[in-house]
Amino acid sequence: MHMFGIRDLRERSGELTKAAESGHLCVFTKRDRPFMVGIPFSETLLKEGVHTNLATHLYEQGILSPAKAARLAQCSLEEFIQKLGHLGITLIDYDTEELDEELSNLG
Repeated sequence: MHMFGIRDLRERSGELTKAAESGHLCVFTKRDRPFMVGIPFSETLLKEGVHTNLATHLYEQGILSPAKAARLAQCSLEEFIQKLGHLGITLIDYDTEELDEELSNLG
């Protein structure tokens, strides 16, 4: 997530544009206090709406847990997990060592 002050809207518009094009959320501050969130325009935003789009971004960045993201998306955890699946976003992200360890614990 990128942070920009209100003055940065004018002075750093190129960085803001690059952040949005890269799919990053931006938080805008005024007197060092957050006052606005910039959400990149995407197909997910069009299809799912602002709540789901914001929840998905914050979940992908590790800021929200699946349960908290589901609440933000205004749906049940099960529905949110299904939305993640439809968007191709994995719910469980193990590295190779963690996966091997989990699999060895099963047997």
